[in-house]
Amino acid sequence: MSEILRIENVRKYFGRFAAVDDISIGLKEGGIYLLVGPNGCGKSTLTNCISGLFHPEEGHIYYRDEDITQEEMYKISRRGLVRTFQIASPFLRLTTLENMLVALPDNAGENLFKSLAKPTWIDSEMSAVRRASELLRVLGLKHVWNKPANTLSGGELKLLEIGRTLMSGAETILLDEPVGSIDPKLCHQIFNHVLKLRDELGITFLVIEHRLEVAAQYADHVFAMDRGKLVVEGTAEEVFEDPRVIEAYLGE
Repeated sequence: MSEILRIENVRKYFGRFAAVDDISIGLKEGGIYLLVGPNGCGKSTLTNCISGLFHPEEGHIYYRDEDITQEEMYKISRRGLVRTFQIASPFLRLTTLENMLVALPDNAGENLFKSLAKPTWIDSEMSAVRRASELLRVLGLKHVWNKPANTLSGGELKLLEIGRTLMSGAETILLDEPVGSIDPKLCHQIFNHVLKLRDELGITFLVIEHRLEVAAQYADHVFAMDRGKLVVEGTAEEVFEDPRVIEAYLGE
């Protein structure tokens, strides 16, 4: 597998404080990566730098071998590198399917002039509906395709958030606490869908998650941070048995 995302010696400061301090990591295409560490260790700041919400003062970030370090968030998203947030924010009165279609990056039918010429957009509209329906199938949401988003469960909203990133053309997804505040019974269902997306569509995931007892079972590789630095990386077993991680993250 080739390396799809590479972070080299990235530093992000707030005043004199280095929230991210000389981080270098790489993600291979089609993998599920887990980013862990105690609160305030720099996980979210690093994710914000990767997605373009923040720009680091030092270092470089490469996506598919192109430097995206100082690019705006919307440009990075158009490249196929998309993030979710801890709190899902769909259009609550729209149906599940409509929320998926809204995420399309370019919809000819929404253009005033093109909308008057139906043949110019009807095929793309039908193709979009077929793609959305297939993604809803993979995500296990096909049974709620016509239900308003405000009737969905917390787990279903998390999956819809992932679905919208895929409709936007995402090839790499930064998942911010995908099972946070979710019923324990549903946590494994969500990660099983993540596995399915990796296996069926080749999606690469970088997951920030505090519920390690769930997330660690699905990770191909784990990065552990503390105080802005990368402490250790490796398999879940290697990382969570490392004394530095036990001390920093578990407080033992």
